[in-house]
Order: sequence, then structure tokens, then C-alpha cells
Amino acid sequence: MRVVLFDLGGVLVRLGGIEEFGALVGTSAEDEIWRIWLRSGAVRRYERGLCTREEFARSAVEEFGIDLTPEAFLERFLSWPKGLFAGAATLVGSVREDVHRAVLSNTNEMHWREQRDSAVIQQLFESHFPSHLLGLVKPDAAIYEHVVEVLQCPAREILFLDDNQINVEGARAVGLTAQRAVGVEQAREILAAYDLLER
Repeated sequence: MRVVLFDLGGVLVRLGGIEEFGALVGTSAEDEIWRIWLRSGAVRRYERGLCTREEFARSAVEEFGIDLTPEAFLERFLSWPKGLFAGAATLVGSVREDVHRAVLSNTNEMHWREQRDSAVIQQLFESHFPSHLLGLVKPDAAIYEHVVEVLQCPAREILFLDDNQINVEGARAVGLTAQRAVGVEQAREILAAYDLLER
């Protein structure tokens, strides 16, 4: 492998909003929560950088039928990322020096710049692929194709780690080597299996 491509939420960053969002939309099934989130028009617009946070909040409240003001929803939304998991920064830093470290995340201007540990997160990687700056989102093929083109690396030589199976399957469809990793320990086990960690 020539590149390790990390997702953020659920792999390196603790997400506190999954259960809360599920409660707002009336389900506790995590797969269903993600299905609703990833297919949402409001979410896809915001995470592609096509609307302001205020427009996103208004659209989300309406689309999901949430019993909150847009302002209250936005305040909660900002708090959903809870910062890096313990050991996450160390893990990224322990990737072999001859392997390129990159991040690919469905995110937005608010979480990319203002979440806890955002400055640390951005310093961990040599290449950044945040969806809102690309105008593309996972699991659409176009975002993975863009990464391959920018990195000038065969898709199979990119190991992509994501906590969401839908995104893993999207990456595999484009030819990336992709594995589901939930949390730091699973990510470490996968990286070790591919011999991508410093000895």
C-alpha cells in the first residue's frame, strides 16, 4: 500500500450525535440512522458546500420533522463530534514514513473548522479531502475517483478505512482497498495486518 486514507467520524473521532439524531428522527437502529443521514438532501447539500449552515439547519429541521428551532438544532449539531479518540493521533503518526497519510471525510465547514481537535486533526495528514471543499460526498463514486486522480496512485494501492459499510462498498466499487474500522483499535489491527505501521 502506498496510501492510508482515513475517515474521521467513528474511526478517529468520537461521534456523539448518532443516538441523538436517531432520537430526533424516531429510530434507534444505527444502520437506519445512517441511511436517513446519507440520503438526506439537506445533509448532502451542506456536506458538498452548497449551502450555509443556517440554510442547512432550516432544511434539516423541515426535512426530518424535528421539533427544534433551526438555531437549537445547529447548536446541537456542532457538539456531535467529541474530539479524537484516545490514541488516534498516535496511531496516525505511527503509519510507516514511506506511506502517504490522507483523510477523506464527509464533513462541513462547521465541523471541519470548529469541532474539538480540528487543528490537531488537520496537522495529522499530508493530504486532506473534506467533502465540503470538494463538492463531492461518500459513498458516490466521484469522490473516490477524485482522490485517486489527485494522489496519482493506483486505486488498489490506497487502503481506505471507514466505519460505515456503505462507504467501504463505495470505495471498493472504484477499486480501492477498503476495510470497515470502528474505532482506533480496529484501525490499528487492520493497519498492522497490512504491515503499514512502524516497527
